[in-house]
Amino acid sequence: MSSELSDRIRLPVEPSDIAEAHARIRPYIRRTPIMEAALAEAPGARVFFKLEFTQHAGSFKSRGAFNNLLSREIPAAGVTAASGGNHGIAVAQAARRLGCSARIFVPEISAKVKVDAIRSTGCELIIGGARYADAQVSCDAYASQSGALLVHPIDSVATISGQGTLAKEWEEDHYPLGWGKLDTVLVGVGGGGLIAGMAAWWRGRVKVVSVEPEGSRCLQAALQAGHPVDVPVESIAADSLGARRAGDLVFEIAKYAVADSILVADDAIKQAQQLLLRDFRIISEPGGAAALGALISRRYEPQRGERVGVLLCGGNVDPTKI
Repeated sequence: MSSELSDRIRLPVEPSDIAEAHARIRPYIRRTPIMEAALAEAPGARVFFKLEFTQHAGSFKSRGAFNNLLSREIPAAGVTAASGGNHGIAVAQAARRLGCSARIFVPEISAKVKVDAIRSTGCELIIGGARYADAQVSCDAYASQSGALLVHPIDSVATISGQGTLAKEWEEDHYPLGWGKLDTVLVGVGGGGLIAGMAAWWRGRVKVVSVEPEGSRCLQAALQAGHPVDVPVESIAADSLGARRAGDLVFEIAKYAVADSILVADDAIKQAQQLLLRDFRIISEPGGAAALGALISRRYEPQRGERVGVLLCGGNVDPTKI
């Protein structure tokens, strides 16, 4: 299929959906900062960090959570969500802010710092199952039985549109700082809701690159197979980038709007965390540092003069674990 024809195909989420979501959630989210970062690992390129870990819930997930709760009718049973941690924090905080009840399901692998953050909201927390997929099964059953609003972390128009507001905001803030147009953005990927929203916003204008751990590669596997498939999950970033299968909507967007898909080793993710702490005093969880891992491991090698955005998307981690 030609690039011109591909660009004319309507995606499940379009920039107009993202603009509407941004207008809706703007009073409830933090407009997170950008900084330029000189990296020896990217000689000749200009690298920019988007500090999304400073978002209210410690990750980008607040965007999708608020867009869901503000655009959909909330029943008397409240809301429910399954999460490796960050989505649960965001939904629980959004529910508390908007005055509704929440029941959050998390797997046993969820980091204690994330579990504690969910508990601190006063919501009902259910821990069970070894992996995220197990928590999702329990959550789906509860939503069906109770009538609670299910807030999916990945594969819904409301979630993807909300996450896409990050790209809209980044673009709006980047130009006034005199940095020019971004050429490429590296995005850490779990189930793909974030990169789907960002790629839908930047489609055809900025090269959006998926970065996944080698042991958790559901989006790359889907793109290679031509449809979503189940993959094994084994990575230090599994509590945030540990989806077993890419979403159907995510895949429909990614196959037209994600420019490239690369994998990074867990060691590169650890090195990225350590670099961020040592050189920038930034505490990042493994999933939040994965995109930077692609640069420091040379899995992505920018051209001279290329303007590369690196999304630091989550900071919910015990600093002693870095």
